[in-house]
Amino acid sequence: MEEDISQSLTPPVSPFAGESQCELTPALPPCFSCASDPGRDDTRPLSSEGYIGRGSLKRLLLRLAPAPADYEDDTVDIFGFPWVTETALVESTKLLFGLFRQKLLKLETLVQSSSHDFGQASSLHYEAEDLRQQCVLFLQYVKVFLYRYLEPTCSLEEGPCHPYVELEAQLPSALLEELFGVTLLIGRLKDLPANIQSALTIQHQGKVLFPPSWHLLHLHLDIHWSVLEILHLLGQRMQGQVVYAHQFVNLTGENLTNNSLFEEHLCNLLSDLTGMAMGKYSKVRPTEALTSHHYYCTCTKELWILLIHLLEHRSKVLHTQSFWNYMNTLLQSLISGQPVAEQYGVLPTHCKDPLGFTWWLVTHLAELGQYSRNGLEDNWSFVCELLKSTCNPKEDQIRMHVHCCLSLSLLWKPNNGTVATLWEYYSKNLSGLFTVPWLGVSGLGSVSRTPLALLDQARSCCSPSPLRSSGHTQLYRSANSFQIFLRVLALYLAQENAGGAPWRQIKGRVYSKFHQRRMQELSEAGLMNFLLLFVVVARQAELEDVAGRACELLGLLPPDSPPAQRSLVWKGQLALLLLFQERGLDVGAQASWLAASFSQTAREFYLKTTEPSRRLALWGPLGSYLEGVAEVFETSASLGLSEEKLLNEGFGLLLPACRQSELSSTLGFLQIVLREVHQRNVQPGHSACPPGAWLPPPSASVGKDRHLAVAAALWAHFFPFLRSLRLSNTPPAQLADAAAGFTLLAFDLPSSAPQDLQPNPIQSIMQCFSWDDMLHPLLVTRYLPHLLQNSSGCGGSVSGSAQTLSVRAWFRCVLQQHIHKNPDGTDSRAGRALEEQLSELTRLVLRLPEVDSLLQKAGLQPGAGSKLVPRSALEMFIKAVGRVYSGLQVLSERSAMVTRALDYTGDIMKYIKHYLVNKSPQEGLLLAYWAVGYVVKHWSPLLATSKAQHLLFNIVNGLLLPNSLSGLDKALRDSLPLYLQGLSIATSMSQSQGAYLKKQLRDVISKYLDHFLPATPSVGAIANHPVLLAACEATPTPRGVALRRSILQVISENFLHFKGNAPPPRLVTVLAFLLELLRRNNDSDPALLTMPLPSLLRCLKLVNEPHACTLVLQYLCLTVFCVFRSFVEENEGLYDRQVYSVLETIAVLDSHVVQVLIPVLSLSLRNTEHKRGLGKNTTLR
Repeated sequence: MEEDISQSLTPPVSPFAGESQCELTPALPPCFSCASDPGRDDTRPLSSEGYIGRGSLKRLLLRLAPAPADYEDDTVDIFGFPWVTETALVESTKLLFGLFRQKLLKLETLVQSSSHDFGQASSLHYEAEDLRQQCVLFLQYVKVFLYRYLEPTCSLEEGPCHPYVELEAQLPSALLEELFGVTLLIGRLKDLPANIQSALTIQHQGKVLFPPSWHLLHLHLDIHWSVLEILHLLGQRMQGQVVYAHQFVNLTGENLTNNSLFEEHLCNLLSDLTGMAMGKYSKVRPTEALTSHHYYCTCTKELWILLIHLLEHRSKVLHTQSFWNYMNTLLQSLISGQPVAEQYGVLPTHCKDPLGFTWWLVTHLAELGQYSRNGLEDNWSFVCELLKSTCNPKEDQIRMHVHCCLSLSLLWKPNNGTVATLWEYYSKNLSGLFTVPWLGVSGLGSVSRTPLALLDQARSCCSPSPLRSSGHTQLYRSANSFQIFLRVLALYLAQENAGGAPWRQIKGRVYSKFHQRRMQELSEAGLMNFLLLFVVVARQAELEDVAGRACELLGLLPPDSPPAQRSLVWKGQLALLLLFQERGLDVGAQASWLAASFSQTAREFYLKTTEPSRRLALWGPLGSYLEGVAEVFETSASLGLSEEKLLNEGFGLLLPACRQSELSSTLGFLQIVLREVHQRNVQPGHSACPPGAWLPPPSASVGKDRHLAVAAALWAHFFPFLRSLRLSNTPPAQLADAAAGFTLLAFDLPSSAPQDLQPNPIQSIMQCFSWDDMLHPLLVTRYLPHLLQNSSGCGGSVSGSAQTLSVRAWFRCVLQQHIHKNPDGTDSRAGRALEEQLSELTRLVLRLPEVDSLLQKAGLQPGAGSKLVPRSALEMFIKAVGRVYSGLQVLSERSAMVTRALDYTGDIMKYIKHYLVNKSPQEGLLLAYWAVGYVVKHWSPLLATSKAQHLLFNIVNGLLLPNSLSGLDKALRDSLPLYLQGLSIATSMSQSQGAYLKKQLRDVISKYLDHFLPATPSVGAIANHPVLLAACEATPTPRGVALRRSILQVISENFLHFKGNAPPPRLVTVLAFLLELLRRNNDSDPALLTMPLPSLLRCLKLVNEPHACTLVLQYLCLTVFCVFRSFVEENEGLYDRQVYSVLETIAVLDSHVVQVLIPVLSLSLRNTEHKRGLGKNTTLR
């Protein structure tokens, strides 16, 4: 090839130019490239080496030099040869283009001969890259030459002229012919072999080596664009003169001009790019329509952008067709199925969905048009025609079309004709489901469950996501076509600087579609769409006008409409009411209309004649009303917009008719309202309204009046029902919560409470729901913590008497905590709930100032962070009261403490009556006997007073001396010692009823000695006898001695009494008990020890049973031992010698007695020596 060039034509430069040839070659010109350069920002959409990145397009449109810094030297290196810069293209046009074609063909040959040998990949890449760069460099030289050196030609004057001038005059024609030849050589993009077209899909992330096919394909793109650019430049330089290809015309007889070649090449290029987009669309799912682009790589994307802006520029400057005109002609033929115009060639016929493809392509091309500052002109006229063709009832296709329409509305200014066309379609199909079956659940679209959700859905329609955000691109999955249309409508109504004109233009179209027959034909889905439409329009246009019209239209529905439809109507009305509230407008009129409808439905729900199935269906709208009104109160800024009108007499009918689950929902609603009223009073500046609220909240005085109105409605329509439920055996959990809410309401607004609760409404409510002994523990333990846990609330204002009553309520609940046990002893659900609530109440009661003071005085305050179970807390509390009373010295203080203690316990026998009557559950019976026994033991001085004796007598008669002991054995065995110890102390301290108490004590001892004594001697039974356990102590105390004296007296009188010569029953067992009592106590009082001696000596005289006699003798010996031990311990320290002298005398009479005393003597001697501190006493030793 090089030899052919060297032997043809004249040398390219002067023979003398070699010495001055510039060694520097121009910088690489811009070219298409989608190779990822790790050194650059990979997030850039277009290559920085491209025609846009290098500013080539901008310079072209501004008529600036294509490359002002290049080709400034006298010579330029093209295809490996030096050429004179200013004359090369004129003098060597055919030669240069011939060399260009050779390089192109060489690259094609390289593609055909290339293999998949990785060893040759590098050499092939660089060779192909070099060939491409030479070609691109030449095309850039042509552009620069045209801009710098080409002048418009004039007719040649007659006569001879310089050959160069003649060649220069022929250059435009020759260049046109060469460009035409190049277009014929490269052909069309669609005709490229498959192996070359596949280079578009090469994954090139971070790749630096490409096959020759990649370079050839991108060179084709460079040539296609450069041909258009050169032709445009040629037209500019010729100042509008038409350039003819004279030689081509002479040879073929056909006209070929720069304009015709531009048109033909442009149309072919647009057709080919559209065909490539069709291939891409064949693999696009509707859900991916806006995320899947119409180009394979950024190079074809850049080519589209170049074409868009070049054509828009030519349209404005040269008044040629715009880009959209070209594309509309092409796409219209595709939609209609008619042959495309001749200049576009032939389009592919395999498009699976021409209409969907057209929507998709137009949308993406419109996005590409945003790359310029001014953007691409809109194409609404064509889009409107497209919409008229969109009559396919398949939702999956319509959804994509409307989605594209929304994208176009975001790109361009929304169009009235588009909105009108879409509304015509949806007004006829408003009852459609608009579902896409193959999308599954996500294809159903979102259904608004509550009014606030409906309003939020309308807000999302009025504030569409940005164009390229995931919220917008995934809209196909999350919204149906009607909801997407509403976004288009909202954009149209929200146009800036429109002054309400869009709404006035569309208002008549919207309203005219609805009349009585049309409203009654709407399905549930249609009614839901109707409501969403009007909420969107109300939010974007005139709220009061639209809301009024919606109410009128909803009033056209039949009065006996199904409950589900009624639920939807209320939901829509409440959504509009929320809109009024958002803008700070009074909701009284809408609330009154809505509340009247609710009251009518509640009355039907209340009537006994209503069928159960009908009542079940009516709960649907009633429940939705509760949810909606709760949202109204939650979102209200100040509750000062007549919200109280939503709370009417309908609730007084609804509450008594509710079943358990329905009542739970209604009481939950009541709690929300009470909480919101409380928060508005505690925090006047509280605002839960969205940022769109237009007006400031009312003044403080007006707000207070409104709050009183809300409170009055709550007291009138809810509180009477709550009070009627308070004595229920199965109180719902929310009853206590709601009652606590009313207590806070009475604290915040005491004047709002009804007259029967005045003048102290808080105490009156607490009496109703916590202090009454008839209340169920479940209710009390859930109610009281609400008031006690927050010291800043009404709990902090509770007086001392109220604290005392709250402690009594807790005391009762602890005793009754096992009432809910199942018959098999397991915990019921209510029992488990009571256990949790009682633990919390216990924690809070211990923090009450009154209780905390008692615990501190008694030194029994629980450790920090310790969590006491209710039983342990009760034990500590009872012990604290007893200690504090015992420490008081002033009579008036002691009397006041007795009164408080009796207030704490209340009617304790009534509290445990359930256990005593039913003898079950066992845990409750054990707890009751233990708790009362603990009170008797630790409060015995207090119970011995005249004020409290009646309680002590009731305890003894009811618990210790009942008519029957059946089922009480375990409880009595565990707790009897507590009672005996307490009663013994009380008998010694009682002033008025001491004798009676002593008799009671002896009766109890006698009863249970007899009850728990076995018929035959048993070591275990006697050792664990509850009477014995009550009397035992390590160190004798006066109280213990008194109890043992009572026990010995009862034994002597009742169990060792002989009838004639007949021994008493169970004599051996009684004697064993008596001996065990003596052994386990270190008593030394002779009067105490000798109390049973007469009876024992009588046994020795009349009883011949060896075992009985042995026991009596053991007792006598042990008694003597105890007497002598006491004698030694009392006298050794002062009368050492006298003591030992007495013992010597006794040893003479009975040495065994003294031998037994030796350990006692030794211990006593060591103690004496230790006290004196003089060492060992050798004399005594």
